[in-house]
Amino acid sequence: MSTTRDFPHPIWVKSSFSQGNGGNCVEWAPGFAASGVVPVRDSKTPQNPALLLPSGAWSSFVSAVRGDMFTVWTA
Repeated sequence: MSTTRDFPHPIWVKSSFSQGNGGNCVEWAPGFAASGVVPVRDSKTPQNPALLLPSGAWSSFVSAVRGDMFTVWTA
């Protein structure tokens, strides 16, 4: 059984939280959310495999980010 999925020609959208400075950038392919999964990848390494998240988990994550529910640690 294969654990990979074929997502032909995804249209990637960069996070609105991205600063455009080459830093921590996340891209997602919203066109697949209706299929039950959301492909997510690091925009610095687009050649690497995407992480496939259940649509509900992605929605919860985005809500948590927008709600400022994460602690930012600095050294």
